[in-house]
Amino acid sequence: MEFTDVSLTALRVFRAVAEQRTFTAAAAALGYTQSAVSRQIAAIERAAGAELLERRRDGVRLTPAGRVVMRRATIVLDEIGATARELSGLPGQSGTVRLGWFPSAGAVLLPQALAALRRTDPGLHVVGREGSTPALVRALRAGSLDLALLASAPPFRPPDAESPALALQTLTERALCLAVPAAHPLARGDFVDVADLRGQRWIAGSSSGEDRLMGVWPGLDERPEIAHTARDWLAKLHLVAAGCGLTTVPPSLAAAAPPGVRILPVRGGPQEQRRLLLARLPHPSAEPVIRVAAALRAAALDTTPSPPAS
Repeated sequence: MEFTDVSLTALRVFRAVAEQRTFTAAAAALGYTQSAVSRQIAAIERAAGAELLERRRDGVRLTPAGRVVMRRATIVLDEIGATARELSGLPGQSGTVRLGWFPSAGAVLLPQALAALRRTDPGLHVVGREGSTPALVRALRAGSLDLALLASAPPFRPPDAESPALALQTLTERALCLAVPAAHPLARGDFVDVADLRGQRWIAGSSSGEDRLMGVWPGLDERPEIAHTARDWLAKLHLVAAGCGLTTVPPSLAAAAPPGVRILPVRGGPQEQRRLLLARLPHPSAEPVIRVAAALRAAALDTTPSPPAS
């Protein structure tokens, strides 16, 4: 088999495996069986005449040959996508930018940036997806995203150990806040004292993996009582509004809080800082990517909350 005989399906499967880092996760993302994914990867490696994925105990990584194939596969798949849009009668675009964002960034900052781009660059086409920070980093490395909004917590390590290092720009650095039911005793003041968080009920993220205990105030000197777990930020905030517990939030989510929720700073201990990062591969960016990055920076400044009254 020659490489020119490789199917688009095989290229899509290969890209998914490179992004997800396991055959199982790629199969779930694509709706395929794991054996079907394995067959497609075997076919593309036969056609390339080289091992494209290094199989490791913690997943797979691209080999040097795999990086070459991924770079070219991304170009081919993007061109096919652009052709499909054109044949569907969509208006011509002045550029397409593939953007990824972590969940809370999609609540306020992202819609504001995209609304501004529709006014200033109506021909610019932004496509993208929500994902966890590790998944977005993998997508950047795989070449299927141009930009990604990432979340970072102390000690603010690089998002991965790959080389070359990603180009990172800090858009904001703000203190983590607390979402409190409006009828809760802690909602009576303009801030919450960290000592008053003992014995509270919490609404957390997933109970396993990278989201473990997300939503619980960091550093509590007790085993927290988890009342509910939810991945979706809107679900968490509505559970807070219903009086089901407390959850941590970035301050930018204050504008998205439903009635019945107060977003308050926490005092009495070290400030829990969180950074919003804009990440890309370390090479010169195309003009459409530069314009999207500028809109995200402007939106980040616009959504910076005023400091609470003393």
